[in-house]
Amino acid sequence: MGLYTTVMGGITEYTGLSPAAFFTILAMMAVVYKLVCGMFVAAGDYVAVKKANAYALREPVQLGENVTEEQLRAYDGSDPEKPLLMAIKGQIYDVSRSRMFYGPGGPYALFAGRDASRALALMSFDPKDLTGNIEGLSASELDVLQDWEYKFMEKYVKVGQLVGAERNQIETEPTENGDKIQEAKHIEENGTQQLPTSE
Repeated sequence: MGLYTTVMGGITEYTGLSPAAFFTILAMMAVVYKLVCGMFVAAGDYVAVKKANAYALREPVQLGENVTEEQLRAYDGSDPEKPLLMAIKGQIYDVSRSRMFYGPGGPYALFAGRDASRALALMSFDPKDLTGNIEGLSASELDVLQDWEYKFMEKYVKVGQLVGAERNQIETEPTENGDKIQEAKHIEENGTQQLPTSE
């Protein structure tokens, strides 16, 4: 009991504060210290952040028009020296500047290195939907996919095209009753483009 009384008396004598006020101020100082320290990045973390951001500053590497799905998988973010790529409707985009979304650990990481057309149209994270096959999608699902494609065209640089992607794309046009027609199936089956008929 004597030590406690001595310490409390010493706090009052040296600081002019009551022990309760002294410990309250001490606790507030600790909280402020933690907050200020949290505002700064540690040196090791800074290097990692700087390296990750360097991909956004790089000039996108053009892959060309004969990229296979197997070649595209090498750009899924597992190799930090390679750009991060993703395809929609066979068109390959460099999404490196959004590594926090499409890179390892990001919410859309499973789309990287893939043609994720079907998954985006269905708003699905099911691995079986990670394909460029968009046959059987409804008009509303095709509209969702088209919105995604427009966003990618605006935000990211196109760097290539998957082999055979031109025949997998579905061109949609509104008919008089507002439905969408799918020309790709006719192109794939007959090798020619179906021309719109006039009535």
